[in-house]
Amino acid sequence: MTVERARRRWATIALVRLAGVAGAILGLVLAARSVGWAPKLLGVAIVLSALVVIAVVPAGLAHRWRSGGE
Repeated sequence: MTVERARRRWATIALVRLAGVAGAILGLVLAARSVGWAPKLLGVAIVLSALVVIAVVPAGLAHRWRSGGE
């Protein structure tokens, strides 16, 4: 694998993590500022899904892109 390819993959994993963190912050803001129960529930759902994205997607990408035997 070339160095450039490895850098692109690392950057992709880092951007996925940052997108998950941004989603979690958005969900927290939505849940904290809402008055009704429906927006609060939506905010909690966004936070939970963002946490799953942060935990699962980068690990899946790393597993898929793992170099065999190198």
